[in-house]
Amino acid sequence: MRNDRVRSVLYLPASNARAIEKARTLDCDVAVLDLEDAVAPQAKAAARAAAVEAVRGGGFGPRLGVRVNGLDTEWGLDDLAAMKAAGATLVVAPKVETPEAVHALSAGLGKDCALWAMIETPRALMALADIATADGALDGLMLGVNDLAKALGTGASADREPFKPWLALLVAAARAIGLLAIDGVFNRIDDAEGLAAEALQGRLYGFDGKSLIHPSQIAGANAAFSPSDAEIAQARAVVAAFAQPDAEGQGAIRVDGAMVERLHLEQAQALLVRAQG
Repeated sequence: MRNDRVRSVLYLPASNARAIEKARTLDCDVAVLDLEDAVAPQAKAAARAAAVEAVRGGGFGPRLGVRVNGLDTEWGLDDLAAMKAAGATLVVAPKVETPEAVHALSAGLGKDCALWAMIETPRALMALADIATADGALDGLMLGVNDLAKALGTGASADREPFKPWLALLVAAARAIGLLAIDGVFNRIDDAEGLAAEALQGRLYGFDGKSLIHPSQIAGANAAFSPSDAEIAQARAVVAAFAQPDAEGQGAIRVDGAMVERLHLEQAQALLVRAQG
């Protein structure tokens, strides 16, 4: 899973037939049909049926996932059963707070479906290590910033100052066992500059990609989480330098006035793989 490209993860309401059809052609890396927050209670059953039809029908350019309702709701178990029967390959679970919840979700989906857990509550933050390592059942962690902000009582901040400890904590938990780490949504749809800045911040913290709420945000996220021309050039320089005969057996060498080690070579090689897409 960690080698998958997940720069942009776009949520779309499964109750909106036009949105589902549009998702087939979008340039996001993952499209997630939402059965939870974006769907009113009276529309849950119809949205589930639409998601099943979409999963079975296929034809999506992006990888397709479905966000189910929580197991503590009246719709959660039926959502899981429907996704398993439909052959879904990715399910996003909201408000996961315990390793026991991960076990229940995994058991309901089976081994052929990847599972991403949304971390959206203070309780989840305190149990993050146990959630991440729950019998190897998870493939990714996602930060649910809106619910988390409400639960924590944090104020608004352009640089997400109140969230910085949790950004770092989630990435560390994901990296410790090789999970994907997906940053939270950016709510201001018309603020392309703000989205770009927050996406770059997420990449700086180590996230693989960003959750999105509108197709207009896809290009900004894809750009922020793709290696720049300068990064590619630097990576190539490092790889080329270590390939020189006089670098053989050396643990550290000088490249463009800086000392680089074998670990930097590994990072450069990984970056070039990501750049190839």
